[in-house]
Amino acid sequence: MNELLPRLSALDTGALSDVLDREGIEGAVRGLNRLSGHAKVVGRAVTVELGLFTGAVPDRHLCSSAVDSSDGDSVIVVANEGRTDAASWGGILSFGAVERGVAGVVIDGATRDLDEVIELGLPLYAKTAVPVSARGRYVEVGWNRPVKMNGVTVRPGDFIIADASGVMVIPAERAEHLVAVAEEVVAAEKALVEQVRSGRAVSAVMGKNYETLAQAEA
Repeated sequence: MNELLPRLSALDTGALSDVLDREGIEGAVRGLNRLSGHAKVVGRAVTVELGLFTGAVPDRHLCSSAVDSSDGDSVIVVANEGRTDAASWGGILSFGAVERGVAGVVIDGATRDLDEVIELGLPLYAKTAVPVSARGRYVEVGWNRPVKMNGVTVRPGDFIIADASGVMVIPAERAEHLVAVAEEVVAAEKALVEQVRSGRAVSAVMGKNYETLAQAEA
């Protein structure tokens, strides 16, 4: 299904959000901001779930196995229940991700070493940045399994698209259909833009038909 990635790259999160609304799918991960990078992020989810430190020192640092297993089609998704008192990601992980060619990182929580992340050019979305380490505070409780990010379920291999407007999760089993419908929505919106360019009033272009655009049958 990676052949969908170029088609997904031609879309935006707004069009996909409209289509998922129509289908009754919750896919917008609210509350995350682009902290590093400028390009749109598109890839398949490699998931990590974090939890609170329980006293047992882990054999390896959180997210490290996910980095090692990723490639240029991967978006590493770190679920930490929105916690921001310490970082869920940092500089060495970012360096490893860049070495693996990872498309981007999405964190339901905080990162640190943000200057390094920006210098590396790694696209990263998170709630915020803090200098405090995860060591002794968070541990990895599992990876490559379904996780939740602000109420949105992300499964390994789901499609992730992130741009300046936010982060969308596209269920892999529905992706072909959802992308096809989004392509039709984008084509229709481009036609409306051309009408505005030709001099038609915006209020006429964005009338009743526009209000039901995403609900129209594909």
